Amino acid sequence: MPPFLSYEDKNPGVSSRVPLVLVHGHPFDRTMWAPQVTAFCAARRVIAPDLRGYGASPVTPGTVPPARHAQDIEELLDFLAVDSFVLAGLSMGGQIAMECFDRFGDRVRGLVLADTFPDPETPEGRRGRRAMADRLLAEGMRGYADEVLEKMVAPYAAPEVKAHVHRMMTATAPEGAAASLRGRAERPDYRGLLTTVTVPALVVVGADDTYTPVADAEAMHAALPDSVLHVVEGAAHMPNLERAEEFNRVLEKFLTSVDDRSYARPCD
Repeated sequence: MPPFLSYEDKNPGVSSRVPLVLVHGHPFDRTMWAPQVTAFCAARRVIAPDLRGYGASPVTPGTVPPARHAQDIEELLDFLAVDSFVLAGLSMGGQIAMECFDRFGDRVRGLVLADTFPDPETPEGRRGRRAMADRLLAEGMRGYADEVLEKMVAPYAAPEVKAHVHRMMTATAPEGAAASLRGRAERPDYRGLLTTVTVPALVVVGADDTYTPVADAEAMHAALPDSVLHVVEGAAHMPNLERAEEFNRVLEKFLTSVDDRSYARPCD
């Protein structure tokens, strides 16, 4: 049976390096990871799905919690016979990556958490997410995209980066975005989970991120038993696009360290 999610699977024949699975944020799609797919697919398998309700994946109206997204990813990786991998997520994608670790962490060889945070939603935050879900259903995505563009990426970001981010936001189905907003309003507390992550972790954050500031990244770094923290200067909430070369250098170093650990034993 084919997977529910639309996805990109680059270089599936490579077995000498740990595959990389990339989980995008809200309200984007898998093209958010285009610089990373391009940079890493020549040497390792790279898998980038469109989450349920985003990109080319089907929309499920109502409420889609992080657990549903994590189950979708698990089912996709089962279908692709990917038994172990490095899991990377940004923003909402980072929270979904934490949920994935909770569900099937025995398969994760390394965890990358970018511009995200593990705390549960506050009562005010829950009300805000539900109100935004209602607004997107009533008005569509463009007004929201116009408003938040220069928080998603810094005002000084390159024009082509701004255009890409705006295009992803306006192309997202309001029903899909609203369903995930409602789901995130009820997300669990992942702070305790982070203390149990014994695989290597990389925490990355843009220095000018106002959604998930550097202090959030520092707290995750302190909670994770084996982690590296990297702050990307000259970037806001999407350093993988805003400062792609720097982000890729840091990620490459991390992936190499995971390869060295993982392939001291037989390949999966």
